[in-house]
Amino acid sequence: MAGYKHLYGPVPSRRLGRSLGIDMAPMKTCCLDCIYCQLGRTTVHTAERKEYVKVDEMLAELEQWLESGKEADWLTFSASGEPTLNSELADAMVRAREMSDIPVALLTNGALLWRKGVRDGAMQADLIMPSLDAGTEETLQRINRPVPEITLDRYIEGLHETVVAFHGEVWLEVMLVAGVNDSEEELAALDDAIKHIRPDQVQINTVVRPALSGEAERVDNATLVHARVILGPKATVISSAWEGAAVPEDAEHDEAEVLALVSYRPCTLHDVVHGIGMHPNEALKYLQHLVSEQTLRMEVRDGETFYVRAQ
Repeated sequence: MAGYKHLYGPVPSRRLGRSLGIDMAPMKTCCLDCIYCQLGRTTVHTAERKEYVKVDEMLAELEQWLESGKEADWLTFSASGEPTLNSELADAMVRAREMSDIPVALLTNGALLWRKGVRDGAMQADLIMPSLDAGTEETLQRINRPVPEITLDRYIEGLHETVVAFHGEVWLEVMLVAGVNDSEEELAALDDAIKHIRPDQVQINTVVRPALSGEAERVDNATLVHARVILGPKATVISSAWEGAAVPEDAEHDEAEVLALVSYRPCTLHDVVHGIGMHPNEALKYLQHLVSEQTLRMEVRDGETFYVRAQ
């Protein structure tokens, strides 16, 4: 988002509507190195917690954003890496909640919740949205590539303890990757883990946006339906939050906003229109100009065109 260092969006989220992202860790600082990550390979592979982003600096930006009169459905604490690596995350969420009536979500890989200090901090959110992509240790290593101290048993137990202690809801996302964790055996193992964790919702996803690694491909629709049956009555398949949504009213925007949104993650024209609140014709004009300047490039995936920051 133009003019902000630690805020981005509101981003069109398939689960949260218009989500104002709050970045709590530097780009690709993470305890995992997932093969499907849209941001590419992890460059700082660590489980060390410290104040990667200064809370006072972030809150000053949030205050400025709130005073501008813009709106969002959620304040989503996430990161270009893993937000729970920020040792001051709990303080940041508490203070952000005091600034507005917008609820606070924590979007995390969940891999460090077995640590009590991390888990206690996560409790300051109104909604916790962790992930679990593997039901076996072998698949965890293949799809998520964690730092050595993260094991599947620790991962699952941390998620279970979070559900037990948390005052709000926990929505568990499962990312399916073709040929990696979509077999009958792996889905059954995931089901066993989920029965132990007992989240409020299980949200099944697959690779939609281009993964920079080139190692991850989406599963087909039949597999998504099958996974929903295997993973039980709380499971749903994530669908686009913007299907059938009305076109936003005209408003003043600029090319920098478009570039900031696409720099965060690959976007379709539809994503830009609803993420920024921009008329499609205006959004397309800026996107085409950024492509002509070779700032962005177009990438077609499953018949849909994504705009991606040029490397």
